[in-house]
Amino acid sequence: MTASRMPFDFYYSFRSPYSYLAISLIEREMQTWALRPRMRIVLPIAVRIPGFFKSVNPMWPPYLMRDTWRISEFNQIPYAWPKPDPIVMDISTGEVPAEQPYIYRVSRLGVLAEEAGKGVEFVAEAARAIWSGKIQNWHEGGHLERALEQAGLPLSLDQRAEEEAARLDAVIAENEAAQKAAGHWGVPLFVFNDEPFFGQDRIELLIWRMRQAGLQPA
Repeated sequence: MTASRMPFDFYYSFRSPYSYLAISLIEREMQTWALRPRMRIVLPIAVRIPGFFKSVNPMWPPYLMRDTWRISEFNQIPYAWPKPDPIVMDISTGEVPAEQPYIYRVSRLGVLAEEAGKGVEFVAEAARAIWSGKIQNWHEGGHLERALEQAGLPLSLDQRAEEEAARLDAVIAENEAAQKAAGHWGVPLFVFNDEPFFGQDRIELLIWRMRQAGLQPA
């Protein structure tokens, strides 16, 4: 990627199927347009908002599954619900335990990757490992390590994710605060020149606005 690529903020959660679909679509746009997302990792709403799934409308989860399946089919993006789910929770009660063995590691790696200038590359590779349906037990067997390698990052980042956990969690908290300040709480969220665009179905509008500001073909 070159320095001439126009940047925008991309707020991303590794538990969000819409975020996964969006990163695939953004990758395609990067082949056409000279843009570059700054990956701003946030934690899933299940841990950001305690009790969220206890009060959610029961019609929403079935709709989410139907909607994400058709988006993946329409855009020819491989997709299946992850095994294991990045968030440990009781689906029937909405109870989310404090102990979460999966989401923090991959989220911290996402922050380190962005700091190393390879945020979008790592997030895209890790997202495919989690969401494409081609891998089970994505948290084991070296799958995240391969995502690091495929993104051009050293495997030592995994150890750093443990050693720098407190600092990286603080960066994630800063991202979450900036997300709210930008005008939305959900993901995927794109922010360009302080204007928020929520949802993978707003990418076309994002590109339109960036072209008004001088976005050039790749």
